[in-house]
Amino acid sequence: MSIYGDYIKSVIRTVPDWPQPGVNFRDITPLLQNSAAFRKLIDSFVHRYQEMDLDAIAAIDARGFIIGAPLAYELGCSFVPVRKKGKLPFRTVSETYTLEYGQAEVELHADAFRAHDRILIMDDLIATGGTMLAAAKLITRCGGQVVETATIIDLPELGGSQKIREAGHNVFAVCSFTEDE
Repeated sequence: MSIYGDYIKSVIRTVPDWPQPGVNFRDITPLLQNSAAFRKLIDSFVHRYQEMDLDAIAAIDARGFIIGAPLAYELGCSFVPVRKKGKLPFRTVSETYTLEYGQAEVELHADAFRAHDRILIMDDLIATGGTMLAAAKLITRCGGQVVETATIIDLPELGGSQKIREAGHNVFAVCSFTEDE
């Protein structure tokens, strides 16, 4: 957890029974609307990564972009969008992953970074870990080195962060929520 983890967590809104009964949706909109909280969020990531000599932030479509772009700017590294299938105009590489209700696919441009570049993968939330693992596979397949996976929120009871660790990647989350919080 980050130095501002408890504060960031207190700004995130929980919406019960959305998008379906029994689900507690963690809404980061209030965090984005609160300029002091958003600054603390970005500062949390800058503080963690400023000495890690990163070459790129690979941010996952779409909420990962919100954090990944200002972080790349602050760290002076490149920004690589990991997009949903069919959204990138140039030659791409893709990875399919399983969801609870089917399959999805993410892509990145084939020339997004150089071999051995040090990459941080960024998203807003880790639930089951499928999207993050697909992005890590893409980056590794293209010769990049995944330094860490980072997110605002971890939902550890859903097992995603554990799956990511078992795949050999470090996981950092600013805060985490249990199902009953």
